[in-house]
Amino acid sequence: MGFFSSLSSEGYDRQYTDRELLSRMTRYFKPHLVKVLIIIILLLVIALSGAAMPLIVSKGIDALSSNLTPIAIGLLCTAVLLAGVIRWAANWGRRRLTVRVVGDIVLTLRTDAFNAAVEHDLSFYDQFSSGKVVSRITSDTREFGQVVVLVTDLFAQLVQAIVLGVVLFTIDTRLTLMLFALLPIIFVVALSFRKLARKVTRSGMRAMAEVNATIKETVSGISVAKNFRQEYTIYDEFSRANNQSYRVNVQRGLVLSTIFPTLNGLSGVATAFLVYIGGVSVIDGLITVGAWYLFLQSLDRFFFPVLNLSSFWAQLQSGLSASERVFALMDAESKVLQVDDKRITNIDGKIQFEDVSFQYTENELVLDNFNLKINPGESIALVGRTGAGKSSIAKLIERFYEFQKGNIYVDNFDIRTLNLDAYRKQLGIVTQTPFLFSGTVEDNICYACPSDVDKNNIENLSKQIGGGEWLDALANGFDTEVGERGGRLSMGQRQLVSLMRVLVQRPAIFILDEATASIDPFTEWQIQQALNMVLSTTTSILIAHRLSTIKASDRIIVLDEGKIIETGTHDELLELGGHYATLYNTYFRHQSLAYVEKAKLLAEEYELDN
Repeated sequence: MGFFSSLSSEGYDRQYTDRELLSRMTRYFKPHLVKVLIIIILLLVIALSGAAMPLIVSKGIDALSSNLTPIAIGLLCTAVLLAGVIRWAANWGRRRLTVRVVGDIVLTLRTDAFNAAVEHDLSFYDQFSSGKVVSRITSDTREFGQVVVLVTDLFAQLVQAIVLGVVLFTIDTRLTLMLFALLPIIFVVALSFRKLARKVTRSGMRAMAEVNATIKETVSGISVAKNFRQEYTIYDEFSRANNQSYRVNVQRGLVLSTIFPTLNGLSGVATAFLVYIGGVSVIDGLITVGAWYLFLQSLDRFFFPVLNLSSFWAQLQSGLSASERVFALMDAESKVLQVDDKRITNIDGKIQFEDVSFQYTENELVLDNFNLKINPGESIALVGRTGAGKSSIAKLIERFYEFQKGNIYVDNFDIRTLNLDAYRKQLGIVTQTPFLFSGTVEDNICYACPSDVDKNNIENLSKQIGGGEWLDALANGFDTEVGERGGRLSMGQRQLVSLMRVLVQRPAIFILDEATASIDPFTEWQIQQALNMVLSTTTSILIAHRLSTIKASDRIIVLDEGKIIETGTHDELLELGGHYATLYNTYFRHQSLAYVEKAKLLAEEYELDN
């Protein structure tokens, strides 16, 4: 089982004792306690009717030996049929109710796990594969549901074992005491499988999570794979994960399937011993042949529930391992700290950083004693080379990450005291790569619409951007399907939809991580119109890559290695001739109209000279 070593645990995994897991799992059973009790009652009926069958047959045969008539035979058949019908009806009702309880419990657990996954901050998903998180919410919760079946079956086996144990005592006390003396050996052997069963089950679930993660990543990046003709590579990656899952789960199956045959073998040895002792007792005249036969028939039925009870803890490890992984996902601690829960519904948009230090990981300092004040309604552009800290500032304002030192204030409130849900409703965010959900353009624009916004409001807003031509260019207007991740729209159209989504939200603070993709001048003009509409009503933080966006801001903040090195307007910073001027001449100057016209004149002069 050396290949288990490659299936490492996630950083948020933790070890729970069986008692902790069972205690926590009980909370999910409590709302369904009445149904579980009905299931147990039905299991009692099944157990009693099953235990009664050999008694009915045995007593019936004894009665027929002295009174063999068609009526007596008919009564015996009727009694056997009635016991069988009762058992069938109880079993049907039990299975139907069990399916419902399992479904309800899995639904609740899956909902709780999904809510926990949604609540985790972005740093959690920077560290851990989303595909593996999905596996815990889907596959592992399904495994947890099987615990319900095991627990209810446990009660049935327990009752059946007790009833048949009493029956065995009434037949022959000496043989029954010998039987009970052998049972501890069976239980000890069964319990010895418990740790191994937990280990292989946990490894099997991790292997399945690897498969899910590989599939998710492959499907998400299929266009890149096809562009670089790497279909065989991604097939090999999937094949590796799939084969590993196959090997691990076969090993898991071998371990789990060994438990019952081992116990069966022990029960066979015990049965052989009791057959011998019983036979000697018959020869010695201690018991009758009929009693010996009835004891052996009841013994066979007694061992089945006893073996199930013995293997219960080993079989339960599958559910315990699943619950352990799901509860670990729920219990993973958020790195975003909240010291209070103040709900603010309206903010002016004043933002202040005071001596803020921030790092994503140890020894990766991004901001060091950073200070910045943004006034209400002010628009600032963050400019700097890659890694200067522009996106980090935006993410800290958005509360997606936790800073290590200093303070951030919004409207003079410590940002750590604000209720996240209420605060983020005041934010409008457009990421560097606009993300659209499958559905229509209208669905995406209205993703977080206030209650007082209707389609007419959206149409009026859209017509203020380039006269609504961008909307007319869509095949079905607002009803145009955007495809997965917005793949059916151009990058410019996706940006416009994302900006419209912010406009209808009417946020107090707007954050734009502007995309670097090349777009045509007409689309850029439309985007700038939409931006101007947002900037006029919000405090705005623009991570700018286009000159038009930079010029539209009230103040430009130039960053280098997490520090502010220059600040001012576009013209002021050019006159300063510092870092911004260098960035402008390197990255932005070619976007200016003056530069384009000058280049055109130089080209015309060159043609004339030649």
